[in-house]
Amino acid sequence: MLRRQARLRREYLYRKSQEEQDRIINERKRKVKEALDENKVIPTALQKEALSIQKSLEFDDEGAQELNHIDDEYRWAGVEDPKIMLTTSRDPSSKLKQFAKELKLIFPNAQRLNRGNYEMNQLVQACRANDVTDLIIVHEHRGNPDALQVCHLPYGPTAYFTLMNTVMRHDIPNMGTMSEAYPHLIFHNFKSKLGERVMNILKYLFPVPKDESKRVMTFANMDDVISFRHHVYKKVDHKNIELSEVGPRFEMKLYEIKLGTIENAATADVEWVHRPYMNTAKKRRHLAAQE
Repeated sequence: MLRRQARLRREYLYRKSQEEQDRIINERKRKVKEALDENKVIPTALQKEALSIQKSLEFDDEGAQELNHIDDEYRWAGVEDPKIMLTTSRDPSSKLKQFAKELKLIFPNAQRLNRGNYEMNQLVQACRANDVTDLIIVHEHRGNPDALQVCHLPYGPTAYFTLMNTVMRHDIPNMGTMSEAYPHLIFHNFKSKLGERVMNILKYLFPVPKDESKRVMTFANMDDVISFRHHVYKKVDHKNIELSEVGPRFEMKLYEIKLGTIENAATADVEWVHRPYMNTAKKRRHLAAQE
């Protein structure tokens, strides 16, 4: 079993290493093809190899789609329901335990595991053995939940979020009744390439809902801070609906994505990392398209 996992991991890493080369080759072909189709001058950097590129275009299938590591990671998304394991850091406080229980109600098909003395490698191996698709770990600072790690199995990615302004269900006034139906998802302002990546990481934690589901979860991005809200609604009449917040609510801020599982975080490739100390950091908006 360990040899098989190691072999599959090596094959995945090899396919991933070939992606950038394939992307560059396909980009060159695209530029030459556009120049020929539109009767324009071929870009100077491609003029020397334009003839060889033109010959290779004859063997390309126009209907084919490029595959990448994301196709490996989320191959069965939407076909099979995700299976989520939720746990905490070691020795959690009562407030973190309560927050973990409320998170379990947010994600359908989620199971909560008491961390105990389990090491990270043991957790990931147990999740793989039980066909778990995602491992979620919640951390705290002095009793306040402050970090969320989402590890997609078996290959990755692993996304690291900072949690802010966490409000539990029992602290929300006029709290509605929790529904266990598969929720509809609303994603607002995830327009950049990184924003779409983060949206996929969050979206594929949830199964496909039924049309009649009256449970809604919103991920709204504003200045790279993702606000999470959880509501249920009911129709008052044919024109009006009544919206009730059921909680919990919190804000998330992405600070790193690694192309690997969480037990290999020290050696995994970094796909993206937040760099707040750069001179232009205040001007940049990573999850939304730059204006």
